[in-house]
Amino acid sequence: MRGSDLHLATGAPPIVRRFGSLIRVEGEQIEIEKARFLVREILTDEQYKHFEKTGDLDFSYEAIGVGRFRGNVLRQNRGIDLTFHVVASEILPPEALGLPSLVRDLANFHQGLILITGAAGQGKSTTISSLVDVINSQRAMHILTVEDPIEFVHPIDKKAIVNQREVGRHTKSFANALRAALREDPDVIVVGEMRDLETISLAVTASETGHLVMGTLMTSSAHQTVDRILESFPPAQQNQIRAMLSDSLRAVISQRL
Repeated sequence: MRGSDLHLATGAPPIVRRFGSLIRVEGEQIEIEKARFLVREILTDEQYKHFEKTGDLDFSYEAIGVGRFRGNVLRQNRGIDLTFHVVASEILPPEALGLPSLVRDLANFHQGLILITGAAGQGKSTTISSLVDVINSQRAMHILTVEDPIEFVHPIDKKAIVNQREVGRHTKSFANALRAALREDPDVIVVGEMRDLETISLAVTASETGHLVMGTLMTSSAHQTVDRILESFPPAQQNQIRAMLSDSLRAVISQRL
């Protein structure tokens, strides 16, 4: 059965999301001992320690010969729940994704801020990876990505240097990686999620200092995206940020599948 997501929850049989609907797979219920075994098999020692401490964890996982997945594990009242989202094995060009030609043209910018927005599961990571691949195929640049977790793995045999960093494994946080990025000679910086004030502030600043910055936000429209950024800052700074965005913001792509 082909699906986009797989849920393995204690006390329930495997459940697959297919075309937006959840479908129960025939089979035995997952016992707590089996769920714990799966978690220990999949996570590294460092990841498992983090999960034990916090009760939840985002991670990436590759099953050789099967595919690559974005995963999440959490504690719940019956035990443990594992969720796996299928990551496409191939990075498709914008045309194959049905994106307008204007979106592909955004990869031609050398400086500024490009935001991909939408609710969870609306293809933001797919779009941003497609744009990164366009740059990787056409321009000799240093592309630095900060992701949580890494989903699409970019090849290193094209024109660009692509360094991918995962929060929790290669860096402490998005903000920590962005502060370091400004000293690492990047041409393009990709921020997997602009989720807090410091990350947003660093991304806007980087876009004003000669870098092309691409990031994602959980907003439903272009107008709401700008409002979200402005409202992240204290009132005394909002006019300054508004002026910075007017100079650096190149595009907001709002996606809904």
